[in-house]
Amino acid sequence: MHHPTDASDLVAQLRAAGCVFAEDEARLLYETARGPAELREMTARRIAGHPLENVLGWAEFAGLRIAVDPGVFVPRRRTEFLVRRAAACAPGTGVPVLVDLCCGTGAIGVALLAALQGRGELHAADLDPAAVRCARRNLAGPGGHVYEGDLFAALPGRLRGRVNVLTANVPYVPTADIPLLPPEARDHEPRPALDGGPDGHSLLRRIAADAGDWLAPGGALLTETSSRQAEGAAGILSAAGLTVTVTTDPDLTATTITAHRPAGP
Repeated sequence: MHHPTDASDLVAQLRAAGCVFAEDEARLLYETARGPAELREMTARRIAGHPLENVLGWAEFAGLRIAVDPGVFVPRRRTEFLVRRAAACAPGTGVPVLVDLCCGTGAIGVALLAALQGRGELHAADLDPAAVRCARRNLAGPGGHVYEGDLFAALPGRLRGRVNVLTANVPYVPTADIPLLPPEARDHEPRPALDGGPDGHSLLRRIAADAGDWLAPGGALLTETSSRQAEGAAGILSAAGLTVTVTTDPDLTATTITAHRPAGP
């Protein structure tokens, strides 16, 4: 199965299909496939434009292997910056209450618990049943609770006013820009996980409206955005009474917004 001519053949097929990292992808497909028939089937799906992570069934995120089911949003490497910022916002003592809305595969929650060395009570939620199933698999080991439902409505009421760190990697692509996305995202990822409404801020507005009720005093809401939307996103969170910081990581081309609920009464 590891015959070199097969390998170069596979690389050539992937390169012809426009895969920029054909050698890396060929190696990953080889290592993951459980036989020649599965390798052929996986290669065909990749050449047809399915995201590599969906074909492999996993994505690497923050040094961890995250299961990715078909039809679930693939975690992006740039979101590792959001996790680092979120870990820095967690209280240094006790068991912080962590919430991840629009959780997709649950990657943020898994990586955040890993960064905090397992210290934290994690609750994740998503509207999409496929994402919830996938997140439950990923969070079974680390021990997170996953709920199906619409944003805060999915969470147990007892968390209200107690959340120390709230991550929400909401969709932020403006509707008109969806056709400009790479076909892997545009054609194979769930539209609601990409589409942020007319200005890309539709979900963020809804989260901002309720975040103050759910955050503990001094608690932080963290979200990711594009550099050109950062100002608008920051304005929405400031208007909701939160104290906002915008941070960028040039290596990951990532922009993260941290919005704290004031600590006072």
